[in-house]
Amino acid sequence: MTTNKHLRVISGLSVPYASHPQVRALKRSGRRPSLHGTKLWGASQILMDYLASTTQTQPKTVIDAGCGWGLSGIWCAKHLQATVASLDADPDVIPYLELTAKINGAEVTPIVGRFEDLGSDLLSATDLLIGADICFWDELVDPVIAMITTAIESGTKRVVIADPQRAPFLAVCEHILEYFGGELIEWRAPATKTVGALLVIENA
Repeated sequence: MTTNKHLRVISGLSVPYASHPQVRALKRSGRRPSLHGTKLWGASQILMDYLASTTQTQPKTVIDAGCGWGLSGIWCAKHLQATVASLDADPDVIPYLELTAKINGAEVTPIVGRFEDLGSDLLSATDLLIGADICFWDELVDPVIAMITTAIESGTKRVVIADPQRAPFLAVCEHILEYFGGELIEWRAPATKTVGALLVIENA
């Protein structure tokens, strides 16, 4: 039986440490995420806290883009009772996403794909598009801009992207705010040292 020493609590979610027996088993089986999928990114805490503080109308459908271990999407499934699709380009991250969801008694639908794979057919049926720490390389700027643009033009009701304010993220914000409007909001997650900003577009 797993004890609490193998889990930490982040924004009301139980998140496994690397020492968790099932995490160790996944690594032994050769499931080793690339694309920084081994990290638990701090911007997820900013995103979850912002959603908890500002979400008055609960979204029915959510896409968590570049999900990694999927904390933000799992949070939406558990606390907003949303139907969540969790997208990541790395197939090896999916078992960690599924494990974290199972530990929290939540259900998400994993999708292996890149930002550019999110088409208007899927985004038009989405209430909320979220992403945390998804623009950490310069080469991700154009795909993230394209994804957000498609979401807005397809009718996604709300877009919220969190980041510690890296230069590529700010380049995305500059473009989106110029062409579509929205807000860039600085945010600090309570009881943590995590600070950053959120790009928020209300498209209802």
